[in-house]
Amino acid sequence: MGTIIKRLLIFFIGVPALVFFIVFFPFIRHLPFNIAVIVFSILGAVEFSTILEKKQMRVSMIEAIILGAFMPVAFTLTVCLDFPKWIIPLFIMLAASSIILSLAFTKSGNMENAASRLAGCFSVIIYPGLFMSWIIKMSTWENSGAILFFMLISFSNDSTAWLAGTLFGAKNKGIFPASPNKSIAGYIGGLIGALIISAGAAVLTPFIFPGSINFAKVIILGVLTAIFGNLGDLAESAIKRSAEVKDSGNLMMGRGGILDSIDSIALSAPVYYLLFNIFFIN
Repeated sequence: MGTIIKRLLIFFIGVPALVFFIVFFPFIRHLPFNIAVIVFSILGAVEFSTILEKKQMRVSMIEAIILGAFMPVAFTLTVCLDFPKWIIPLFIMLAASSIILSLAFTKSGNMENAASRLAGCFSVIIYPGLFMSWIIKMSTWENSGAILFFMLISFSNDSTAWLAGTLFGAKNKGIFPASPNKSIAGYIGGLIGALIISAGAAVLTPFIFPGSINFAKVIILGVLTAIFGNLGDLAESAIKRSAEVKDSGNLMMGRGGILDSIDSIALSAPVYYLLFNIFFIN
């Protein structure tokens, strides 16, 4: 099955499933969707741990599962179940303490790798878990349209970047050392896709933006979200290149691994959350 067909299958299955979860299951501040975010964060953390292991930063699968879930679970408890917000720093302290204390039981033969292991465990807490948690934080708006807008920007940016790169990127690759197969045409195509989604949302669904609609703010929000999504993609490419791996995994047809699919979303989520609050909430 060709890459194009695989990617189309992911698109035509993934997008309707995403809309279904966000629009038709907004219960308990999007708890079903947020559980899905937790699952993807865990899977991404497991893939990230296998990449780190190639650089002698060993994090076991069990540790990756627990550490990848720590922050998304903490955010879900506060957002969906009204737990006090102080449990977020509590979860951070518990995770950090468990990692540091585990070094006390390191076998003598593994002492030289203790610092690398410490760095690896802390990395797994932050990426993708902490970054993905900002998607869960969006549920505090109780605005399905705003969450869907973010996800559609990410999907359109990624899909149109791939399409433009495939069609027009053969002669303008190699610009980015972290990902020499990515092209200028691809990144421009991705920004155009995000721009179209943003303009469409501003014209067709202005009700998802609280207050009086401001076309320029919507465009800025969409374009900056896409730019940081592209930076997230480049950052993950740099991580993989340093470990000499092509894909983070093979769970996603035509896309590689879970981490390959959420890298842009992870980095752009806190940017989108911050800008949406500044432009439309506060």
